[in-house]
Amino acid sequence: MAASPYEVLGVLASATDEDLRRAYRRLLRETHPDTGGDPQRFIAVQAAWERVGSPDARARYDRGRSPAGEPTSWAPSAGRSERPASTRPTARTFGHPGGWRRERYLTLLREWVGLGESIPDPYDPVLVRRAPREIRHLLADAVAEEATARRLATLGIGFTVWHDVAAPTPDEKIDHVVLGPTGLFAIQSEDFGAPLGVRRGELTGEALAGERPMHELAVRAKSVSRAARVKFTGLLLLLPDEHLEVPAESLGTSRGAEQVVLRASTLLTALRDGLPGAPAVGGNEIFEVRTRLQAAVRFA
Repeated sequence: MAASPYEVLGVLASATDEDLRRAYRRLLRETHPDTGGDPQRFIAVQAAWERVGSPDARARYDRGRSPAGEPTSWAPSAGRSERPASTRPTARTFGHPGGWRRERYLTLLREWVGLGESIPDPYDPVLVRRAPREIRHLLADAVAEEATARRLATLGIGFTVWHDVAAPTPDEKIDHVVLGPTGLFAIQSEDFGAPLGVRRGELTGEALAGERPMHELAVRAKSVSRAARVKFTGLLLLLPDEHLEVPAESLGTSRGAEQVVLRASTLLTALRDGLPGAPAVGGNEIFEVRTRLQAAVRFA
């Protein structure tokens, strides 16, 4: 019997979501290989968080607990293996993708339903469809962030990824900051629920409600750039594949960084191959930029 996710994270099964999150962040710092931690424990901590880190994942796991309330094993269900598909080292990752938006979603949902009212399942599709646009958009973006994070983790050990980067305040964040041999990228995962077009360096479409996604990303990237004394290679807006007619489209530049809107499925190719004309980043430069970001990044 393998340890349960709660045992790996060192908390009781009755721990609050906040206690769980604190334990996860503490263990990430303690076990990260870059700080002398145990790589196997680091991987186990990340795997445990995937099982119970979000409210819906935790609910699914808890529903699988035994009638006596004891944690079940991590045995695969329906013949599906829980082991990683590959032993290839993954990208270094920091932060909790989708965490800020899920917390904000749950807060606004409770306010909309009414404080004190019971919400048996905050992710019930009927309830979500009835919610105001702002609440639905928060959840859609959280799901998009999590999907992007799964893609980014496969980039390999040459890349470092920071999720939910506060810029300049926790309420204004960059979903993902990625550093690798092809440059430094600020990435925003978006899902407005409908196809969008491009006009004069910005996204357009009826699904937008006054948002200026590329402008907002550029402003946030500028604040991180100043705080860390680094320069971004590219600012990338990711949309669901079905919401963009072409695989990728340039929206011009901002402070020397190429602004691109692209389909989510093309992200890894863009990061591994680099943007056209962008110079490669040497090992010493990567180390210096990563050190500056580690010192400057604050999480939402």
